[in-house]
Amino acid sequence: MDADERRRSILELARRTGAVDVGKLSADFGVAKETVRRDLRVLEEHGLVRRTHGGAYPVESAGFETTLAFRETMHVPEKSRIAAAAGELAGDAETVFIDEGFTPQLIAQALPRDRPLTVVTASLATAGVLATREHTTVLLLGGRLRAGTMATVGHWVTHMLAGFVIDLAFVGANGISREYGLTTPDPAVSEVKAQVLRVSRRRVFAGVHTKFGAASFCRFAGVPDFETIITDTGLPLSEAHRYSLLGPQVIRV
Repeated sequence: MDADERRRSILELARRTGAVDVGKLSADFGVAKETVRRDLRVLEEHGLVRRTHGGAYPVESAGFETTLAFRETMHVPEKSRIAAAAGELAGDAETVFIDEGFTPQLIAQALPRDRPLTVVTASLATAGVLATREHTTVLLLGGRLRAGTMATVGHWVTHMLAGFVIDLAFVGANGISREYGLTTPDPAVSEVKAQVLRVSRRRVFAGVHTKFGAASFCRFAGVPDFETIITDTGLPLSEAHRYSLLGPQVIRV
C-alpha cells in the first residue's frame, strides 16, 4: 500500500468511526507512528481532518457529512451540558428557532416548559420532541427533506422564514473558525441558516469543541454575528478568549 492509498484508508476509517488513533493506525498499517503523523498532517493540510493529541477526527466537507444517527453517538455528555446551558439563555424569548442536528434537539428539550413558547424549526426530530408540550407551539418549516439529518431545506423554508421576526435563534454549524466563520457542507442548508440569522434578534451558536478550527464548503455567518457561543471545556481557554475578542461571549461547560 503506497502513501496515497494509506491516507485514503485512514480518511475512510476516520469518517466511519468518528476518530482515529496514531498508535492503532501504526499497528494496523504496519508503519511507524511518525509515518502516520505525517499522513495526518497531509490530510489536515487538505482540510480533511483535524489533528488532536494522539490522533485526528474528520472534518465535514462538500463530499462528507455525518448523519443525525451518527451524531447521536458522539460526544453526548458534552452536548448535553451545552444544551442545558443553552436552555438557560432562553430568558423571556417568546419565539425561538431551533436548528437541525442532535445538539439543537437536546436544546429543544431544555427549553422552558412552564410558559407559552413558539418554536420554529426545520427539524422533524425537534418538532417531534416538542409536539406534545402543553405550552409550546411548534412551527415546522416545510420543504425538501434531507434524509441524513431529517430536516427540510429549499426555497419554501427560506420563504417562510422571511415572514418571521424571531426573538432567539440557536444555530449549529459543521465548522467554526476565526478565519472562515461558520460553515456547512450543503448550500441549501447554508441558505436556511443565513436566512435564520437575518430574521433573528439574538443568535447563539452551540457546538462541541471539535467544530472549532474546522471549515466546510459553504460559509453562512461570521463569528461576530453571534452574541453567544456555547461549547464544552475541550476548547482551550486561550482559544475561547480569541473567539471572544471577535465579539461573542464564549461559555465553556
